[in-house]
Amino acid sequence: VWWKAGAQIFADDGLNYLGNPSLIHAQSIIYTLAAQVVLMGLAEAYRVNGGPLGEGLDKLYPGEAFDPLGLADDPDTFAELKVKEIKNGRLAMFAMFGFFVQALVTQKGPVENLLDHLSDPSNINGFTDAATAYCTNDPLGSALC
Repeated sequence: VWWKAGAQIFADDGLNYLGNPSLIHAQSIIYTLAAQVVLMGLAEAYRVNGGPLGEGLDKLYPGEAFDPLGLADDPDTFAELKVKEIKNGRLAMFAMFGFFVQALVTQKGPVENLLDHLSDPSNINGFTDAATAYCTNDPLGSALC
C-alpha cells in the first residue's frame, strides 16, 4: 500500500529499489538520510556556486537558464511568480499531509476514499464516524479508544 512504502526500509530485508536487491539495497534509515543530505547538498552547492544553472541568479530562486517560456523577463512579474510558487508549494505540502492523515485513519488511499464518499456523501465524510474510524484503525495503538 502506498502509504506504508517508506516503512519497508525497517523490514528485516530492507528496501530494494525497483525490486532489485543488487541495484540499491537500503537497510538503514540513518545511512539513507545521510546519503540524501550529502547528494542534495552537493547538487545545491554546485548550483549556488555558479554551476550551469546558477550563473548570475538569485541563489534561492529558479529562473534564467530554465525559463523556456520567458516568464522571468519582467522583474515585477518574476517577483510575483516567485511568491506564487512558494505559496503553491506550501499548499501542496498541506494537501499531502491531509492524504497521509486520511490514509492512516481509514487505511485506504485517497481515490478509494473519494469513491466511498461519492457513493454515500451524507454518511461517509470527515465529520461522521471520525472517532470510530480512528479507534478502529489507530496507527499509534493509544488507549484513547
